[in-house]
Amino acid sequence: MDTALFHSRFRCKSWADEELYAMVATLDAAAHPEKRDAAIRILNPIHGVDRIFRGNLSGQLHGCAITNTQDTPELAQLLETVRDTDAWYLDHVAALTADKLSEIIHFTFTDGGHGRMSRAEMQLQVITRGGYHRGAVGRTLADCGIQPPRDIYTRYLHDSEPARRQPS
Repeated sequence: MDTALFHSRFRCKSWADEELYAMVATLDAAAHPEKRDAAIRILNPIHGVDRIFRGNLSGQLHGCAITNTQDTPELAQLLETVRDTDAWYLDHVAALTADKLSEIIHFTFTDGGHGRMSRAEMQLQVITRGGYHRGAVGRTLADCGIQPPRDIYTRYLHDSEPARRQPS
């Protein structure tokens, strides 16, 4: 398996996170308090699971017993920690070799059950789960009359590498 693809996917994730957080920041808390809170409540466990798998991948205890937090964080505070975690993943995948992707890691789920996944599987879990939940936040934005960002890989590739839109 190609490590460059993982690096590209995590750059895309970071790009999508930045764009979506900027859109959620435009959601008027006075006009749509429940929707804004719901959007942040959806974003928060994306980050929680990212941190859990970061711990699993690095062999460090993540200290999380649940994937969300009791209290809803402020959006700016959450974005700051998301940026840190996104940067960690970018550094992590940049340092991986292809043979490390198939390495099996044993870990404990937040429910106490045992699990094992390869590094590649864990990284795919982070990418796909985040995309799924970002889509739910996009739906919340649309419900409030805000056009959600187009969180798709091809758009990221075209934005980050405009030459891809040119004929061969």
